[in-house]
Amino acid sequence: QVQLVESGGGLVQAGGFLRLSCAASGRTFSSYHMGWFRQAPGNERDFVAAIIWSGNAKLYADSVKGRFSISRDNAKNTVSLQMNSLKPEDTAVYYCAADDRRYGSSWYDSARRAVEYDYWGQGTQVTVPS
Repeated sequence: QVQLVESGGGLVQAGGFLRLSCAASGRTFSSYHMGWFRQAPGNERDFVAAIIWSGNAKLYADSVKGRFSISRDNAKNTVSLQMNSLKPEDTAVYYCAADDRRYGSSWYDSARRAVEYDYWGQGTQVTVPS
């Protein structure tokens, strides 16, 4: 059973920055594709960023590209999301997710879809007031 635990959320003024972290259990983290999603009240859970198992390729939602950066440290079983130039529309609960690649689908085609991920963290709140 894989467990994911997010940390680093909080309240920050528009234009500020936060760094979210996700710690994973297990011995197979380095084989997982990882993603970050977010969900605001009344909204769907939306894709934010994804990183391939090796860390050599990344994807971003258009709304965060150029402002957010995803990274991973496979030796430490962690994935991070650096969030810069934060905006009120970034306010949401942010979730870390892992794809164990059990079904061998294309990462490029599936990384943006929440349904493709097998494990989820509990979420961490990010608030950017207007």
